[in-house]
Amino acid sequence: MTFPFEIEQRLGFDQIRLKLTNYCQGPLGVQQVHQIKFSSSYSYVLTLIRQNLEFKLVLESGKEFPTTVHQSPDEHFKRAAIEGSYLEEEAFQQIIRSLVIIADCKHFFLQNQDSYPELFKISSEISHPGNLIKNLRDKFDDHGQIRDSASVELSKIRKSLHAEQRRVKRLMEQLFRNAADQGWVPDGVSAAVRDGRLVIPVLAEHKRKIKGFVVDESATGQTVYLEPAEVLEANNEIRDLQHAERREVIKVLKELTSLLRIHLPALHASFHFLGVIDFTRAKAKFSIEIMAEMPHLKDYPDLNWLHARHPLLYLSLKGKREVVPLTIDLTNQHPFLLISGPNAGGKSVCLKTVGLIQYMVQCGLLPSLHEKSSVGIFSNIFLDIGDQQSIENDLSTYSSHLKNMNYFIHHSDSRTLILMDELGSGTDPNFGGGISESILTELTQRKVWGVATTHYYNLKVFASNHSGIRNGAMQFDTKKLEPLFKLEIGKPGSSFALEIARKTGLPKTTLARAEEIIGTELTGLETLMKTVAEEKQQLENRRRDVDLREKKMKDTLAHYEALLKELEGKKKEIISKAKEEASLLLKETNREIEKTIRHIRENKAEKKETRKVRQGLQTFVSKVQTQKAETEMKDVKIGIGDHVRMIGQEVSGIVLSIKADTAIVQFGDLRSAVNRKKLIRSDLLVVNKTIPQARSLGIDVMRKQSSFITTLDIRGKRVEEVIPILDQFIDDALLLGKSELKILHGKGEGVLRKVVRDHLKKVKQIVSITDEHAERGGDGITVVVLK
Repeated sequence: MTFPFEIEQRLGFDQIRLKLTNYCQGPLGVQQVHQIKFSSSYSYVLTLIRQNLEFKLVLESGKEFPTTVHQSPDEHFKRAAIEGSYLEEEAFQQIIRSLVIIADCKHFFLQNQDSYPELFKISSEISHPGNLIKNLRDKFDDHGQIRDSASVELSKIRKSLHAEQRRVKRLMEQLFRNAADQGWVPDGVSAAVRDGRLVIPVLAEHKRKIKGFVVDESATGQTVYLEPAEVLEANNEIRDLQHAERREVIKVLKELTSLLRIHLPALHASFHFLGVIDFTRAKAKFSIEIMAEMPHLKDYPDLNWLHARHPLLYLSLKGKREVVPLTIDLTNQHPFLLISGPNAGGKSVCLKTVGLIQYMVQCGLLPSLHEKSSVGIFSNIFLDIGDQQSIENDLSTYSSHLKNMNYFIHHSDSRTLILMDELGSGTDPNFGGGISESILTELTQRKVWGVATTHYYNLKVFASNHSGIRNGAMQFDTKKLEPLFKLEIGKPGSSFALEIARKTGLPKTTLARAEEIIGTELTGLETLMKTVAEEKQQLENRRRDVDLREKKMKDTLAHYEALLKELEGKKKEIISKAKEEASLLLKETNREIEKTIRHIRENKAEKKETRKVRQGLQTFVSKVQTQKAETEMKDVKIGIGDHVRMIGQEVSGIVLSIKADTAIVQFGDLRSAVNRKKLIRSDLLVVNKTIPQARSLGIDVMRKQSSFITTLDIRGKRVEEVIPILDQFIDDALLLGKSELKILHGKGEGVLRKVVRDHLKKVKQIVSITDEHAERGGDGITVVVLK
């Protein structure tokens, strides 16, 4: 139950109805808007709000939802219900279009039933006459006209009609050409139709030269429209066929209307569903506009709101300035709140925000609250806001307030929410304050929930000293002397009347006299309240700073703890891996030593064999050192332009590009995509230490290693140029401990190949000289294996 009758106008909900109406795409949705009503049923309200939320999610998801543009079928259904009546083709076209939209909506919710269960539920409850849609679409074409195939007789009539029209047209064209050749017709005209009959425009002075009948004439009388005698009978035949066509069309329309009449109950349900969907879509559009959220809905009175915004105020100030959100909490122990504070400080806005949002929720609309807010269900909402003076009923402003108070006292209970603005105003403050205090006593004893605003001192004292009610204050900046529009619960607010009067520029003498009249006791209390407010604001600012610093400290601590945990994990992993590698290395070393000792014994320590074994051990040591260096280099970052090689390989290349974990590397003439984890920087790594004198001789082994490529291309070189290049290439390869080289000389006449191979045969460190595999170049490439 709500009070007064015009509660929606008092709260501004009538403006929300208007916005919803504008969002609707058809009259059925508008009907649903007009039927919005306050409900105290928890299950009903919850269902409506969930539907609102789901459609909001549909719109926010960007999914393509069928249009809900439609026209009301009510008049058509009323006519169709009458036995023997029929609907015109245009009416059927509207109905077919709407039925297709309804089918599309049902299909959408069927496909998304897990995402939008409440909307799917209402779509599944209707039995949509699919066969009816098929029958109707079979009878009508895309332009909404009855098809020729709608009946055998109609097809026959239209076939005859079209044939007769073509014959008459040919005859008329011939007669018109003859008349035009004789100069009997005006210039620039053609055959016309008058009263459904084909006629020839003829100059009035020549009308007797053509046998026929005058059907019409021009406004000036200079032209007459003559139906030639030759086509008179044909036109009569066409007219008869047109009448016959119309009779057959009506017959078909009657049959279809009878079919429609059978399905009227299902059609009413389907179109009601369309109206509900259109209405719910409008609510969702409005919810997005006011940034509404789904709160925690309770089936009992509760009011614990975070960041509540008056929806209409939010929309009016959108793009201009921010609306200060309201946080308010009413509990079972303290269900009533008395708000005080300066004029224009936001008390009435706070009151209307509570009333409008609660009314919206119990009408099934998502509220403009934070999603963590709790909203309860009240059985009654009573309102006393604004000037309710009535000349007709001989009621003053104060009398109308008292009449409302009387209604509240007799009809309120613990499930009632009462909102009262400027409690006690409109009469002598002493009497008004006393009566108001008595009314508050009555309401709090009944455990009524509510919010009231006041300036009266005695009511602030009452709220401080009695259970079930708390004081609340609208905050005020005492330095700038301007309201902050923030509600603070737990203390009364000052009116700041003297401060505001001082800001307006009233003379000091006037203000001093006012303070004397008010009295030192009351002004002292106001000063004390102002001081307390200032101190509390300062403490709030300090607390906010402390909370901010504490949060930063906790975040930093958590970061370092996570970092320490990660380091500990990596430490264990590194130690475990090192132990594993050391164990493997030890096993391999022991095998090599045992192998060496056995070989020496078997060959009785011959110098040649001993030297060979020693070289084998040095190679093994070099391998171990290389593996160690590679392990150390794994974490070195690789960038574009770096010289790199694959782990375990000797060929060096240059990084051309890097994308994610893959690097494009140029190895000689070959370009390859390699996982970055398999690459190491070759320009920072010495892979062979068998020639420790290298650096002492002025050779930068690291630089040579990073830039050395195991394939030498000498194509196009002259013979005398080749030998020095080849010698340098072989020397560098031996210095760096390379085992295999390739020399690209091409095939041609074989001159370069012969020169190269003859020269290589003289190098003692070369084990073999062979052709490359046939598929990779054959005898155009010489493969050299070094000791």
